[in-house]
Amino acid sequence: MSTITHRFVDLANGQRLHVAQAGSGPLMLFLHGFPEASFMWNGALERFGRDHLAVAPDQRGYNLSSKPSGVANYRPKLLVEDILQLADALGHERFVLVAHDWGGAIAWNVAAWHPERVEKLVILNAPHPVTFLRELRNSPAQLAASAYMTLFRTDKAERVMSEDHFRRLRRMTIDQWGANGGPTDAATTQAYVDAWSQPGALTAMLDWYRASPMHPPEPDAPLRDLDPARFHVRVPTLVVWGERDEALLPGMLDGLDAHVDDLRVERIPDASHWVLHERPAAVLDAIERFVRG
Repeated sequence: MSTITHRFVDLANGQRLHVAQAGSGPLMLFLHGFPEASFMWNGALERFGRDHLAVAPDQRGYNLSSKPSGVANYRPKLLVEDILQLADALGHERFVLVAHDWGGAIAWNVAAWHPERVEKLVILNAPHPVTFLRELRNSPAQLAASAYMTLFRTDKAERVMSEDHFRRLRRMTIDQWGANGGPTDAATTQAYVDAWSQPGALTAMLDWYRASPMHPPEPDAPLRDLDPARFHVRVPTLVVWGERDEALLPGMLDGLDAHVDDLRVERIPDASHWVLHERPAAVLDAIERFVRG
C-alpha cells in the first residue's frame, strides 16, 4: 500500500485545493461528491498509488479547499475548469478520472468537453446529464427520489441540515451506509462532521445544487433542454452502480450506451448510493480491471 500525503495546490484561476495523494507515475484523479471529502478515497489512493500518481482533491467549497462566496462560483463550467487546472498544476496532460455523485456529474462533463485530456473515465452512481434529464421529466419515481434537491436549493437548507449536530446529513450518509456494512466508527463520523463544520463549507456545498441547471422543476426554474451531442462521451468508460440507490434510481442506466461510445456497466445489486463505502473491494477490483485492462 502507498503512503498518503497532503498538500495544497494553487490553481491558475485563483482557487486553492487541498489534495490527498499517493505514489507516482501516470495521473489518476478521484472526485468526491456531496457531502463527502477527499478522504473517502483513501483506500483507492493506497491501492492505485502503487503505480500511479493517485490524487483526490477536496473539491471547491469542501473541507479544506477554497470556498468562494456566491452561487455563481459553483457553476459546472468553473468546476470542470478546476479539474483541468489541477491536472495542469500536477504536470499532467492526460489522466484517468474516477468520480462519485457530484464528482461524477463534473467528470461526465470533463470527459465530454475535453476528451483529449481523459484517458479513461470511471463513474460511481452519478447519472449522465442526458439520462438524468430524461428521468426527471418522465419518471415520477425519480422525480420523487430527487425531491431532496429542492430543499437543498432553499434558503433554509443550512439551518435544516446543520441542526442537531448535522443529524440529517449523518442520517443520509453514515447511518445509511452503516446499515449496509459501511464504516460507522467514531473516527469516520468525526472526520465528516469536521469537514461539514469548516467555515463556509455547508453553504458552499449546497451552492453546488443552487448553481446546477439539473434539478426537479420549480415555478421559476424549469428544466432546461440539453443538446445530447454536447454531452456525448468518446473515451472508454466504466460505470459502477449500486442498485439500491434511493436517490438516483437504476433507470438512469437505461439507454446510456447511446451517449457513450465505449461503455461497460457493473451493477452491484446489494449496494446503495454509497457503493464505495459498502462494497469497497468489489468497486476497487472493478476499477483495477478496467484501468489495467
